[in-house]
Amino acid sequence: MEITTKILLLGFVIAAVMGAVVNKTNFCTMGAVSDWVNMGDTGRFRAWVFAMAVAIAGVLLMQIAGIVDARLAVSGQEAFPPYRTPMFAWPRYVVGGLLFGIGMTLGSGCGNKTLVRIGGGNIKSVVVLLMMGFGAYLMMFTNFMGVVFLPWMQPLFIDLSAYGIGSQGIGDLLAGPFGAEAGTTVRYVAGALIVLALLVWVFRSADFRGRFDNLLGGGVVGLAVAGGWYVTAGPLGRTWLEEVEFMDEPPLHAAAQSYTFVSPSGDLYNWALSGFGQSLVSFGMAAAAGVVVGSLVWALASRSFRIEWFVSLRDAVNHVVGGLLMGIGGVLAMGCTIGQGVTGISTLAVGSGLAFGSIALGAALTMKVQYYKMVYEDEATFGKALLTALVDLKLLPKGMRRLEAV
Repeated sequence: MEITTKILLLGFVIAAVMGAVVNKTNFCTMGAVSDWVNMGDTGRFRAWVFAMAVAIAGVLLMQIAGIVDARLAVSGQEAFPPYRTPMFAWPRYVVGGLLFGIGMTLGSGCGNKTLVRIGGGNIKSVVVLLMMGFGAYLMMFTNFMGVVFLPWMQPLFIDLSAYGIGSQGIGDLLAGPFGAEAGTTVRYVAGALIVLALLVWVFRSADFRGRFDNLLGGGVVGLAVAGGWYVTAGPLGRTWLEEVEFMDEPPLHAAAQSYTFVSPSGDLYNWALSGFGQSLVSFGMAAAAGVVVGSLVWALASRSFRIEWFVSLRDAVNHVVGGLLMGIGGVLAMGCTIGQGVTGISTLAVGSGLAFGSIALGAALTMKVQYYKMVYEDEATFGKALLTALVDLKLLPKGMRRLEAV
């Protein structure tokens, strides 16, 4: 079997397992934020964090064992996306994360959840996927990002290499002037301590421990992300990338990578507009298809498959806008709730943590604003609802509250 086909097939199979388990357990990053913000239940949020801990641990173990490169680089080529790049593009992580968080709330779920919902029969999510793909295509294959975002963002980027720091990975940042070898050791120690801290925080909560689905969903997502790195950066992946160098038409985004679900939607647009060329089928596209198929199999097996459509014009507009914001924000932030929130964090990249926090904040603020506008109707202008939401999230002093807490 051609090695590219093997890579794509393995990516598809792992993603299919993830899709089935995510459907079964209702692992949902938007739902995780909603449970915490609206009900004070942190169970699903901790499942998300548990996925991070498992993914970090998996990558660290593979690095220590020499299965994957310590920097997740193959043949000197950075991973895709370049999570650990020394160019710390913090405005991209913050603005992109906020846009994605707003979009996933309006669109009823993140990129991964959109694919899972499609597998479960949700036609609304097909519309979200198409809009997300359109937004991602604009950002990836046109000059939209170069015109709208980069001119004012790039002057704010911080080039860590100018300070002798090789990447934005935690190990390199902590090791500083001690060199690459020290950075590797520090990365391992810091990573182990981070995993331990995350696991302690996760398991101390009865909200998390009380539902086996939290453990199963978070564990499988974390293992899937580690598996993606093994496939593309392990022995098979290294052979693949060595062969790719000599291909006349190399596969799209051929590099060490794991699961992310915004850029594949843009790849889908590009694939269709370019005449469905075989070389334009990416690892991410195979993974996205796997999630849909895995979710569909579970939905049919559990008899939970349900056709769902928009209940109103407003519902349709929210989902269209949400999908577009996810596509734009996800590419700008270099990943989604899985792409940055689990895959990126598994590399211990600081920017991934910043993107994760921005996504969660964008989602939480949007939920709060929607809630206050629903309760107070005409009295709650957007400005009043936003200020009150910021107060609720303890980001502004209580004196700035404009609406009574509900």
